[in-house]
Amino acid sequence: MAVSRRTFSALAGTAALGLALGGSGGTGASSAYAARESPAGPPPPEPSADGRRHSVGFDRYSLLVDGRRLVLWSGETHPFRLPSPSLWRDVLEKTRAHGYNAVGVRVAWNHHSPAPGTYDFTGVRDLDLFLRTAADAGLYVLLRPGPHIGADVDGGGLPGWLAAAEGSAREADPAYLAHVDEWLGRVNAIVSRHLFTRGGGTVLLYQLGDGYGPDEPAGRDAYLSHLRDKVRADGIDVPLFQADGSFENAGAGAPGFVPDAVGGRPDPWGGAPSGGRGYAQVRRVRGAAAERRDRLTDLARGVTLHNTYLAFGGTSWGWLPAPDVYTSYDYGAALDEGRQPTEKLTAAHQIGHMLRSIPDFAALERAADVKVPGLTAYHLKNPASGAHVHVLRNDGGKDVSAKLPAGGERLPVTVPAGDARLAVTGLRLGQRRLRFTTAQPMLFLSAGRQDVAVFCGAHGEMVRVGLEARQEPLVTRLSPQAAYVYDDNRALLRVTVPVGAGGLIGVRVEDDGIDRPLLMLFADEKTSVRLWPRETPQGALLVCGPRLLRGAALSGSTAELTGDTVEAARLEVWGPAALAAVTWNGRPVRTIRTGSGSLRSTAALPGVPKVELPALGGWRRRTENPESEPDFDDSTWRVAAKKSSYSTTAVPEGQPVLFADDHGFHYGDVWYRGAFTDATGIESVSLTHRGGTQGLLMAWLDGEPLGTHRMPVPGQGAAGKEGKETWTATAVLPVRSRLRTGGRHVLSVLVRPMAHAQGGGPAGDSYEDTYGNAYKAARGLTSVTFGGGGAGPEVRWRVQGQGVPDPVRGPLNNGGLYGEREGWHLPGFADGDWEPVSFPRTEWRQGVIWYRTAFRLAVPEGVDASVGLTLEDDPERAYRAQIFLNGWNMGQYVNDVGPQHTFALPDGILRSRGANTLALAVLSGDTSAAGPGRVRLTLLGGAAGGVPVAPVSSPGR
Repeated sequence: MAVSRRTFSALAGTAALGLALGGSGGTGASSAYAARESPAGPPPPEPSADGRRHSVGFDRYSLLVDGRRLVLWSGETHPFRLPSPSLWRDVLEKTRAHGYNAVGVRVAWNHHSPAPGTYDFTGVRDLDLFLRTAADAGLYVLLRPGPHIGADVDGGGLPGWLAAAEGSAREADPAYLAHVDEWLGRVNAIVSRHLFTRGGGTVLLYQLGDGYGPDEPAGRDAYLSHLRDKVRADGIDVPLFQADGSFENAGAGAPGFVPDAVGGRPDPWGGAPSGGRGYAQVRRVRGAAAERRDRLTDLARGVTLHNTYLAFGGTSWGWLPAPDVYTSYDYGAALDEGRQPTEKLTAAHQIGHMLRSIPDFAALERAADVKVPGLTAYHLKNPASGAHVHVLRNDGGKDVSAKLPAGGERLPVTVPAGDARLAVTGLRLGQRRLRFTTAQPMLFLSAGRQDVAVFCGAHGEMVRVGLEARQEPLVTRLSPQAAYVYDDNRALLRVTVPVGAGGLIGVRVEDDGIDRPLLMLFADEKTSVRLWPRETPQGALLVCGPRLLRGAALSGSTAELTGDTVEAARLEVWGPAALAAVTWNGRPVRTIRTGSGSLRSTAALPGVPKVELPALGGWRRRTENPESEPDFDDSTWRVAAKKSSYSTTAVPEGQPVLFADDHGFHYGDVWYRGAFTDATGIESVSLTHRGGTQGLLMAWLDGEPLGTHRMPVPGQGAAGKEGKETWTATAVLPVRSRLRTGGRHVLSVLVRPMAHAQGGGPAGDSYEDTYGNAYKAARGLTSVTFGGGGAGPEVRWRVQGQGVPDPVRGPLNNGGLYGEREGWHLPGFADGDWEPVSFPRTEWRQGVIWYRTAFRLAVPEGVDASVGLTLEDDPERAYRAQIFLNGWNMGQYVNDVGPQHTFALPDGILRSRGANTLALAVLSGDTSAAGPGRVRLTLLGGAAGGVPVAPVSSPGR
């Protein structure tokens, strides 16, 4: 049965959401997708691999996990963009601590499969380990295994070998589906062990396929139906969704779902959209205000399933990046490429903890319109609890101050330009109810004998809270900045607080007819992201002060806390009544009891010690490209004898197939050597090549350079057009008269194609070339003709690209440079006979030059130091460098294009307490000076704490 997007949500077929309200029936269980009643109460506890069966369903408001409402607040990260499995834990623990309760995970087929039938899920490709780590961190998982994932990676995640295989992608083509079934079968064998429904892990949702454009292909519905049947047959019994947020078997309705909420944006080569300022500018444009505005607007529109793309972007190392993006995939995300929290985390932190701990936000529906001058106002209500939520959005360029009619008041609100604010009335806080608040409620928990509510706002903002009280309460101001008055006529306690004046501001309310005191805490942006709620089996904890809380456990009367500090910070902990002692990273902390019921440290936790990075010196140099010489032995190279191809690029009439993929070379540089006789009439050579932005071609005839050609860098108008993933150009290179002789000649051509198109836009002349099969557009040299009269010589071509894929580093690590094939990038290579040189350096040479050095790091124990490599030079110098750290290809630097100058070196691959090998493969033409210029190590951030990091296997020579 075919499945269209329009009917996907209306099906009533087999499986997984069927676990919804009727328990775990397993694959094929009858379905119960819409709730028969509206459940109330607390959200489900933090997920884990607990070995128990769980039910998963939904109604029109939210997901239902074991009958409890869950607002899904997910931040996506890609394990394949962080090639150090130990650091997966670091990113996931930060994600969890900052309010997310789930992680979106794409699985890149090309990362795991170097050849048909060959799959590797070990080392940096250990999906099982990632899913275990996510469960350990207390995060649900939204799994997105493709087969096509987009995500600005080569071929949209499809393996390079598929470009030369029969079949049409992303359709119900039997040849393609045979490969897809094999891929999904391997992935699902791992995922099935981690399904939340079965208690083996925390995989909660599973995506079918990837999003399509407005013109859907014939056969698409049958394709999705095939994927669904395959996934169900493999035992995946959790809810299935599509990229547009629709669910299988939605029945009477499904909650709002944004699978790709904007968390930044990719930056193209040249950085035209960012003005050449890269991801720092992306983060400025899409900063904390934009994040808060967009996420609160989603909430106002009924969205209770959010997945932010991305929470952590990471690095498109090796040959992973799609043609239009450079190595860094920082994305302007909340966690930067060096794993450092940014100010964008403030909104995620505040909203995520709010949605996690306050149930009234899980079942909202539209209420009567409210007009607020100068603002877009959204009004929602919870029909069961009576709570009302107001989202006030300011799309203008100036701050707006206005009055909000709500809760029987005219509440003063100020919304900064490009920002949004949330105000609520009638909100339940345990046994109490808020009449109104102009501050955003951030969290609510029960700590020992008292309840704790946290409110947040902008620094300096005067916020107002009205708390219903049947009798005049006893109010204790724990901070002198707070003011209050009891309105006996309205049975209302009014509290006014200047947020941020004096740090965390506290007001304690008791003796108001309710047996549990309420501690109200007020925090500005800076303070709010130093507040860490945590549930334990013995009760809730609220921790204040350190840069990060990674873990919390109660052992008897002791709170055992782990986490990070950057600056020195006081520690304060609220918890069960029996709480009497605190440890931090295994060490006792001296504390005193405060009037708010907390334990506060008598001294600050120490900050991070200074990290010293060595200067890079001791460089050695060696020239490369012997392939350009006429007497080079190419007898083991592939012979270009094919006359047809499965590529969407036509084979030029009368010429052999030169396309790199057809010869088994899918990533990185490709060499061509064409032997012919008699060049007497040749005046020029026309070389047509295809590739992405900044694709490169160099040519030699009999060892003499003919010239270099580069694909363009899109300007502002073209940078965002995905149709520019594939460029075709012809380099017409003159042949000098002294080379026009009889006898044997060799034309040598080096092509750097810059990845396969990922699809998604008009890249060709037909739908197949544009969308589904954009990845099949040829890469490398496509045709060669000669100018000067006559038909031209008959050329016998041989082709050589990457050698055998690195069994540890994977298929995307190496290209086809001579030095890569000979191991010049590897640690332990004997470079003692190379020429000693120093930087900066000036070279005038067409071709490839390698540079190597070694250095040692001595980062103090207990310090997590994020280190990068920075390259800088005169932008008039035209060259590029491939960067290898301990044999791992960490990215491509293009000096005269940019905008990237600093490359992350992840700990684990980087030996932060040991010896490292650094190699640069520099490509340049001979029409301008080339470098390298200044090359140095850069500290991207550091913290005392971190996670234990195991060395990533980095075999050498």
